[in-house]
Amino acid sequence: MLTLKARGELVDGSLNELREELYITRKAIQHIIDCLWELDKLPTLNQLHQMFYKVLRNQGFRAHQCKQIYKHALSMVKSAKRNGGKKPVLRKLSVRLDKYDAKIDLENQVVIVKLRSRIFKIKLLHSREYIRKFIGRKWYEVIISIDKQGRIWISTPFKWIHKPYKPRRLLSLDVNLKKIVVYNGRSVRRIDTRFMEALYLKHLAEDIQKRHRYAWRRNRKWLDIIRALHRRSRNIVVDWCRKFAKHIVLKAKRMRSAIVLEDLEKLWFNASKKSSSLADKLSRFAYRKLQLAIVTKAIEYNVPVVFTDPRNTSSACPRCGAKLNYNHRLATCPRCGFMSDRDIVGAMNIYLRAIKHLAPRLGSWGTRPMTNEARAKGGSPRDEPMTIHIKSYTNI
Repeated sequence: MLTLKARGELVDGSLNELREELYITRKAIQHIIDCLWELDKLPTLNQLHQMFYKVLRNQGFRAHQCKQIYKHALSMVKSAKRNGGKKPVLRKLSVRLDKYDAKIDLENQVVIVKLRSRIFKIKLLHSREYIRKFIGRKWYEVIISIDKQGRIWISTPFKWIHKPYKPRRLLSLDVNLKKIVVYNGRSVRRIDTRFMEALYLKHLAEDIQKRHRYAWRRNRKWLDIIRALHRRSRNIVVDWCRKFAKHIVLKAKRMRSAIVLEDLEKLWFNASKKSSSLADKLSRFAYRKLQLAIVTKAIEYNVPVVFTDPRNTSSACPRCGAKLNYNHRLATCPRCGFMSDRDIVGAMNIYLRAIKHLAPRLGSWGTRPMTNEARAKGGSPRDEPMTIHIKSYTNI
């Protein structure tokens, strides 16, 4: 699914009435959460229907909106108890509506929603070129929210079928905190990230919290500064990830290439066991957010994406497979004399693993479908010596 998120402007109805409906909906969801939190065993959806349907209907909610309310409350309570968290407390004004209570007209960029006895018509403030991509696709629900500045936001997930083309070559990415190394089998390119800038802002906010540990929660000035720093840090990460994802996906599409990434799903979990400082850096590394942005754009532009096993990508020689010796970040192979930078070694090994498992020869990529190497049958690949000729980038 891909989500269409856009600013909204009321055409019919008032903002105060919409805010009132969202406030009543939030209060109803919070009431059901409070009731479910006291139960040792959570009820099923049918039992929830028997418990709360008549109560919500008496408050004026429409039939399908009642179902959305207690489904949302049940999912939040399940998630909190499964993760050992505290009771969820809703703070955001939002509502979820299905196709029976909402109507979307993308041709005219209009969304019509029904909340209890009121009807609101909202204009989508987004470029027509972008909205045209979603015309004719199946949508699941409409999420309407109002932020603290009084702006209306509309989010709608659409079903998107990924039909990747048959690639002619590969484009491997070695993602790091400061730089991303891109390798296409012939040349290497380094791209600076903005993760360190976001990490610096995060540390500034934490330093203020440490210096004023007893006052920052009650001092409006320090609280606003801390929130602004965290917000800027988050915005930098989100904005840069989206821009880089679009850049690399469009480049791969022009070259008819497949994008190869490492499967870093458990990176933070494993790193947090070894070092707390490394886990702190990874908190603003946002590698998962970057990979998600790349995958999302790849689905949108039908670019194939491959995930490989990240183990030993920086410790094995890409020429002969032997274990590398490191002097700071310079890697040297004791067997064949290969010499290169650590990040370049990682990008090369990612590229070679994708070639080894996905294509027997150049020009015949479609002999078998692309799969996730880390989840492929038979476990992770063996570290066998590579026989493909690779240049030694000793001058980088």
